[in-house]
Amino acid sequence: MKKILVVFTGGTIGSSVCEHTINPAAENQFRLLALYRQRFARATQIDFVPIAPVELLSENLTPEVWGQIINAIDAVDRQDLAGIIVTHGTDTLAFSACALSYYFAQLNMPLVLVSSDYPLTDARANGLDNFNAAVVFIAERAESGVFVAYQNQGQATYIHLGLRLASCLQLSSDFMSVQAKAYLQFADEQFTVLNALPPHATKAQQPWQLKAQFSKRVLLIKPYPGLNYARFNLQEVEAVLHDCYHSGTACVSDTWGEQYSLLSFMQRCKNQGITVYLAPAVSSPDSYSSTKAFTALGAEILWDISLEAAYVKLLLAYGNFEDTDLRRTFMQQNIANEILEFDYS
Repeated sequence: MKKILVVFTGGTIGSSVCEHTINPAAENQFRLLALYRQRFARATQIDFVPIAPVELLSENLTPEVWGQIINAIDAVDRQDLAGIIVTHGTDTLAFSACALSYYFAQLNMPLVLVSSDYPLTDARANGLDNFNAAVVFIAERAESGVFVAYQNQGQATYIHLGLRLASCLQLSSDFMSVQAKAYLQFADEQFTVLNALPPHATKAQQPWQLKAQFSKRVLLIKPYPGLNYARFNLQEVEAVLHDCYHSGTACVSDTWGEQYSLLSFMQRCKNQGITVYLAPAVSSPDSYSSTKAFTALGAEILWDISLEAAYVKLLLAYGNFEDTDLRRTFMQQNIANEILEFDYS
C-alpha cells in the first residue's frame, strides 16, 4: 500500500457554499477523501496521511503562508511516503507552485498541487478528477519534482511542471503551461507525454540550500497604457520586477511625459540603489529597441522565464542572500527547469 501525504490548505477544493457564499471549512478535507474512496477503486491501495497547516481562500495568501506550508511538510517524516499532494485554491496556484518547486527542487518524490474550479458538492467541479490524476501520477510514474494536475472544462487532465504553470486565464477557470506546453496528458487512467522534459528537469545544476524566507522588499509592476511611475513610493524597496508585454517590451517614450517612461523610472531606481528586473522576455538574436534600451541602463532581464516563476525566484533570492553576486548566480541558474530552452540554429 502506497502512503501519500495530503496537505490541505483551503481553497475552493476545501470550501462549501452557504447562503451563496463560498468559504473553506475544515470538514471538507474529509469530504475530498471520502468522495475519492467512493468513486475510485484505487483508493483501497492508498494510505492517505492528512495534515492541514493552513485554511484560507488563496486570494488571501501572502508569502508567509508558503513558509507555513513548507515547514509543515518538512516536519513530516517522509521516509515511507510515495508522494505528496497539496490542495490549493486557484487564484494564486501558479505562484505557490513556483514557491514549492524552488524550495523542494531536490525532493526525491513527486509533490503535486491540485485545485478545483467549483466546490466539490457542485457537479461541475473538477477537483476530484484533479486529485485522482495526482494520485495516479504518484502511484504509477513516481517522478521526483513539483507538478500541478488540472483539468480545464471539457478537456483531458494535464500534468504541468510547477514552474511552468501560468496563472488562470481571464474570465475562466482554465490553466495552461507557458507557451501552452503541458508536460503530460492524463486520460482513461493513462499518461501521454506531450512535451518531454530535459534530463535536469527536476535537479538543479548546483543544489541550493534554501530557507523558506521570502523577501518583503520586492515590488512587482505590471505595464499598461498610461502607467504613471511617479505614483510609486520606493521606500523599503530593494528590487523591482517589471512585467513586460508579450514581446518583452514596456514604454520607453517620454513624448507624453517622463512619468510614463520606464527608462526614467529605472534611472530613479538606479539613483536609489534599487535593481530593476524585467520578465517575461524570450531570448532571441533580434530584440526591440526598447528592450535594448533597458539593458543599456543596467536592467537585469530574466530571459525565458514566466512572470510567476521570476517573481517567486526574486523573493527567495533577496530573502536568502545578501551578497549581490550570489543573488545574480541564483537568478541566472536553472533551478528546476523554470528557464525554457530555445534553439535558434
